Amino acid sequence: MENNLDTDAMIKRFQDRAAAVKKRDLPPVGGEERQRFIAQAQTDFQDFAIIGDSIATMEDGFLVLRIDLRSEDDISDS
Repeated sequence: MENNLDTDAMIKRFQDRAAAVKKRDLPPVGGEERQRFIAQAQTDFQDFAIIGDSIATMEDGFLVLRIDLRSEDDISDS
């Protein structure tokens, strides 16, 4: 599997998915259904963006995603 997995392409697909969620039009629904749609879009964006911002490596047959969850303040203090 390691030789067949293009981690850069995988990360790019997640970046593209995050961008697509941001551009997603709201359907013509209202009320509670609209709120559920908006909440799901926010969750989708967060999930895709986190993976899209990761650095992927293969280590001993494991796909390792390094995801920096530090705040900007923590990063500037380093």
